Amino acid sequence: TYTGAASKFDYYRVKEGKRDKTDEQSTSIFDPALTELMYNWFCPDNGMILDPFAGGSVRGIVANYLGYNYTGIDIRQEQIDSNREQSLKLLPVDKQPQYYVGDSNVVLTELMPMYDLVFSCPPYADLEVYSEMKEDLSTMEYNEFIKVYAEIIKKAVAKLKSGGYACFVVGEVRDKNGFYIGFVPDTIKAFEKCGMKFYNEAILLQSGLGAAGMRANGNMKSQKLVKVHQNILVFKKI
Repeated sequence: TYTGAASKFDYYRVKEGKRDKTDEQSTSIFDPALTELMYNWFCPDNGMILDPFAGGSVRGIVANYLGYNYTGIDIRQEQIDSNREQSLKLLPVDKQPQYYVGDSNVVLTELMPMYDLVFSCPPYADLEVYSEMKEDLSTMEYNEFIKVYAEIIKKAVAKLKSGGYACFVVGEVRDKNGFYIGFVPDTIKAFEKCGMKFYNEAILLQSGLGAAGMRANGNMKSQKLVKVHQNILVFKKI
């Protein structure tokens, strides 16, 4: 049930952010159509949405445009400033998403409301390094990353109402030797460990499939398949 409301704004032109050491856009644009679908399917009307990794403006803009109440957390001041700037361009002043700057491990313990949906796209380990802050997950070695990541998931789930859903969009990444690290199953384990039930899974095909086909010939010299999808993982709190 995609209404097309998200297409009212040209979300794909929203600049999601930069790495600290470059002037070029380095992060992908989150899919607004997927965002609208997840909200319509898994959040009640006028519900409250929590995003513990608010590294972009799309999820907040779509939420508040559709009448939901979005709260996003990101560790980087410049990212939140960018989110707010984009939101002010596209939404009325009285319909702005709520953002917090800080470490989700800390901020989540201070939030008072309970939420109807947890929806996020976390850092994919160190695939993109967003800052040099030691609390930034993207700077951590994987063993430390997954430990802190699981703690944030646990605290976000604690803020989720009974019967509510959590949806994370994640993609597999390789280690320095070219082997997949198991980020997708580790995400599932983190949710299940804090009592969530794995309820739905879907695949989001990435744009540029034609280009992936062109890259395949070069990639197969190292026998690595070109990844053209992300995993949409949906959990339910019983």
